[in-house]
Amino acid sequence: MAEQNNKNNQPQVDEKQLLKVRREKLADLQERGKDPFQITKYDVTHHSMDIKNNFEALEAEHDEEGKLVKDPAKLVSIAGRIMLKRVMGKASFCNVQDLEGNIQVYVARNEVCEEPFDEYKDFKKMDIGDIVGIKGYPFKTKTGEMSIHATEVTLLTKSLQILPEKHHGLTNTDLRYRQRYLDLIMNQEAKEVFVKRSKIISEIRRYLDGQGFMEVETPMLVHNAGGAAARPFETHFNALDEDVKLRISLELYLKRLIVGGLEKVYEIGRVFRNEGVDTRHNPEFTLMELYQAYTDYNGMMDLTENLYRHLAETVCGSAKIVYNGIEMDLSKPFERLTMVDAVKKYAGVDWNEVETVEQAKELAKEHHVEFEEHHKKGDILNLFFEEFVEEHLVQPTFIMDHPIEISPLTKKKPENPEYVERFEFFMNGWEMANAYSELNDPIDQRERFKAQEELLALGDEEANTTDEDFMNALEIGMPPTGGIGFGIDRMCMLLTDSQAIRDVLLFPTMKQLDK
Repeated sequence: MAEQNNKNNQPQVDEKQLLKVRREKLADLQERGKDPFQITKYDVTHHSMDIKNNFEALEAEHDEEGKLVKDPAKLVSIAGRIMLKRVMGKASFCNVQDLEGNIQVYVARNEVCEEPFDEYKDFKKMDIGDIVGIKGYPFKTKTGEMSIHATEVTLLTKSLQILPEKHHGLTNTDLRYRQRYLDLIMNQEAKEVFVKRSKIISEIRRYLDGQGFMEVETPMLVHNAGGAAARPFETHFNALDEDVKLRISLELYLKRLIVGGLEKVYEIGRVFRNEGVDTRHNPEFTLMELYQAYTDYNGMMDLTENLYRHLAETVCGSAKIVYNGIEMDLSKPFERLTMVDAVKKYAGVDWNEVETVEQAKELAKEHHVEFEEHHKKGDILNLFFEEFVEEHLVQPTFIMDHPIEISPLTKKKPENPEYVERFEFFMNGWEMANAYSELNDPIDQRERFKAQEELLALGDEEANTTDEDFMNALEIGMPPTGGIGFGIDRMCMLLTDSQAIRDVLLFPTMKQLDK
């Protein structure tokens, strides 16, 4: 990284020397009683975009001689970071960046101070990266650029590090993720992604609250990490001398609340899965789950379709969104396919004709689909789906009616008990949501847990174990219920056109650098 020069072709200075100079400037200010770190507040009246968007109303007038009329009603006050600075004798320019954008500031010696011009001398010594408060009057320069004519410049924070060179930005991806604060300063696009992520979550809450849902919070530290097929993180609770796990799902506690009579509940929270990291997976991520009494997975499909359409329209401005150059149309009714029909459509295999697990394994061998010996017919159907179907599901699509073997918490289809009332929602070839008609039969549920424990004994570290308190809740009685889980991070990737999950996580999980 190199300091941005005030003049072209200025020779590069050793970085250690530049850092030393910054600290010397701070020491000088402190000796003169001007320590910026002693300032506790600064009154901000506007942001940069407020001024630009309302410039006609805020613009200061000029008198007949062309001098600025300092009408107190037009005075504005902004604060932000200096990103560019040009010193030209008695007058200078700087560019100040705040939350909403940036704006040029004109600093004239005679306007900000009187002889001996100490304030102007201090301004000339300020560095790129320093945080300043600016009071002044909006005006346009001779070139027509919206600017602020400063009457007061206050150093609020002295930056003791050196920012990357502005014109090249911060392009080192690893550094962007490790030092997100630097990424947000140097890359406006990154800041816009996280502002948009916040709007997405706010709109989700607004939509669900409007539908009568109640937001709740459930434990992160649990004794039984159930509700999903994933390896948990494990730790020890010293106060109780007990081993506990970080939750992998929100499901089982939210269902307890349905048992308790809360008919519509949702939670947006962090869950933790001790798994790999790639462009779509992070070991801690944001999950939203919601449960609604007296509905089924068809009700969850309607809710999902309406919610996604609402988010696209309110956050992106259109029901048609573009990801990685591909347009996805959420304005039309979403396609609905059973998993069996999807495999028949894209793999050419009709699972209705597969009667035994031996036939399923033979088909897998013929189509080069890898499986494990303990896999049953439904497991292999799912492997076919993952191998041949997922990549084709670009437009919004519901894949329904999964095999019972991969759905231990879901109601069977009454007319075909080998399958369950479950759907996964796909866009861009990604699973975006997972929903069930929730299993509320405690006898059936115990048998499903038993089957999961048998898988665990065979070495499946992602299998569930029996949660006796949850079983007790089911025996008290849970009404017919529809439930769904949304991956918020993947949703944000899609709606912000971000290529990796780390681009929508402010502080993604990174391997610690050697010290």
